Amino acid sequence: MGTSDHPRSIRSFVTRAGRITEAQQRALAELWPKYGIEFAPEPLEAGVLYGRDAPRTLEIGFGNGENLAALAQAHPEQDFLGIEVHRPGVGRLLRGLESQQLTNVRLICHDAVEVLAQQIGPQWLQEILIFFPDPWPKKRHHKRRLLQAAFAQQLVERLVPGGVLRIATDWQPYALEMLATLAALAQLRNLAADGAFVVRPAERQLTRFERRGARLGHEVWDLAFQRL
Repeated sequence: MGTSDHPRSIRSFVTRAGRITEAQQRALAELWPKYGIEFAPEPLEAGVLYGRDAPRTLEIGFGNGENLAALAQAHPEQDFLGIEVHRPGVGRLLRGLESQQLTNVRLICHDAVEVLAQQIGPQWLQEILIFFPDPWPKKRHHKRRLLQAAFAQQLVERLVPGGVLRIATDWQPYALEMLATLAALAQLRNLAADGAFVVRPAERQLTRFERRGARLGHEVWDLAFQRL
């Protein structure tokens, strides 16, 4: 793993305590063994996790899990993996997976940089989703941004040929930075006709923050790049 962009002392997230409800805490205790995957420095095996080898989608930073659950319900023929470090969101999604009896989702509560480097093998994913990563707007914090060159290269290597990386952000400077970073990778093709941003995919669920931002006139930028 290249560490020039994300040395271990630098995290792209801050672990906020947040308010966790009793129901979410109970879900973490009772449902994690069913849906959760512990971090370990060895590649995941689809047959062990899902009992089959189907196209797989990874969502990094799934928040409260609305998007991931909706995708899993709409596509039972596919498998889904979610990474999120904030326990209230993990607990909420666990409750949703159980209530909908979704068997095609597994979750990891760990740093995505380390998971990608050590748990996900080459060409293991059909699609990678990163929606609204922390923009770290202050210049002195830009080194914490997740989408930097070395990490982007790792994302590409985990995609199958023809696989797609989808990103969304409501922070224009970060959007332009990510566009330049991804455009510089020879293995990727921008799916935007004009070589910039794409229209929001219909399947991407609007978050409550995005809906609130839309009411306030805030813009969102979507990117889609395909591995050649």
